[in-house]
Amino acid sequence: MKKIAFILAAAGLMSVAACTKSPEAAAVENNADMMADNMEMQADNLDAVADNTSNTATAAVLENAADNMNAAADNVRDAAEAKADNMQ
Repeated sequence: MKKIAFILAAAGLMSVAACTKSPEAAAVENNADMMADNMEMQADNLDAVADNTSNTATAAVLENAADNMNAAADNVRDAAEAKADNMQ
């Protein structure tokens, strides 16, 4: 029984060790997440302004800008993830 517990503990520790990221990679992802979150908040603000305007053309432009900002936030996250993966 002790051997099985030891093997399970070792397997668990090995899986945790395989998933850890270097501090530099974690910093890259954390910075990208903060940046992307900020971009998404800006997109939310653009959507709110679009909802409050009475001009349909302006609302459409603002909604497109918000969609583009959300897409850019996704790109920031993807690029940071790729960079962090390459740092390991």
